[in-house]
Amino acid sequence: MTARVLVARLDNAGDVLLAGPCVRAVAARAGAVTLLVGPRGRAAADLLPGVHQVIEWCAPWIDPEPPALTGEAVDSLVRQVSAARPDAALILTSFHQSPLPLALLLRLAGVPWIGAISPDYPGSLLDLRHRVDGDPPEPERALSLARAAGFPAPGDGGRLAVRRPLPETGDLTGEPGYVAVHPGASVPARQPSASRWAGHVRALAAAGYRVVVTGAPAERRLTAQVAMDNARDLGGRTDLPELAAVLDRASAVVAPNTGPAHLAAAVGTPVVSLFAPVVPAARWAPYGVPTVLLGNQDAACRDSRARDCPVPGHPCLESVTPGQVLAAVGQLSTGGHRNRRTGGVS
Repeated sequence: MTARVLVARLDNAGDVLLAGPCVRAVAARAGAVTLLVGPRGRAAADLLPGVHQVIEWCAPWIDPEPPALTGEAVDSLVRQVSAARPDAALILTSFHQSPLPLALLLRLAGVPWIGAISPDYPGSLLDLRHRVDGDPPEPERALSLARAAGFPAPGDGGRLAVRRPLPETGDLTGEPGYVAVHPGASVPARQPSASRWAGHVRALAAAGYRVVVTGAPAERRLTAQVAMDNARDLGGRTDLPELAAVLDRASAVVAPNTGPAHLAAAVGTPVVSLFAPVVPAARWAPYGVPTVLLGNQDAACRDSRARDCPVPGHPCLESVTPGQVLAAVGQLSTGGHRNRRTGGVS
């Protein structure tokens, strides 16, 4: 058994949730797991089973609004990692990111063994240079690194998961069985317009579904425009554990490619995914739950990683009709698809 292992995932909340199976695989063999995350992933880190300690640090080579890299910032990370005294570290990255900047800093912090997926020559920065063939989903990609480092996949099937129990949110939503719509995403290219979302919600309400609309505090204007008089507007009214509880009680979740779509998967709720192909759905679609993927996956923006849609009219998502959303929700919320998880992983 390796006594202390640091696992790093320095991206957004959704990326941290997708790292959950890898974290649990490490936790099953390690004495303690320290999770190193960026500020955008901190709330998700606190929800992951198997984590004993969280270190938060903003990586200038990953964050979309990067701070300057200063000696003081580097010293802060080195001090925090040194204090955790990890015997080994696994650096999780997306396919387009390099683990080597962080590996260098972890070496400065005295980490004796480091593994990562890297197409680049790492010199003495990595002890395990793992390579991945094909285009697997992100959780499986991370698990392949864990296996290569001697940590077999967790015995729970490698699904996404959160710590339970979750908060009680019935006062916000009413009885379970509603459809949750989360219209926002971290970048504009991944979400339909507010007017298009409003049409989807109006169609769901007209078909007899109870609908709740969720969003962060900064998305209150968007959620109000989407909900109007057709849904309960929960914009800005939940933190991440409460949002997990809201999604847990839903019969289906409708969302773009965003952290809450992965949070829905982590609580076992089926997802209607309005997925812009700026990144591959094979890697980033909701994992491990019944999912209907909507949106033109062959649109001109495909694989561009664009933050703003490069195609006039945003056709990959604006072409999705309320009828398609209604049919997808009907498919997922009936027929026994809902796999409610009441036990969870602690």
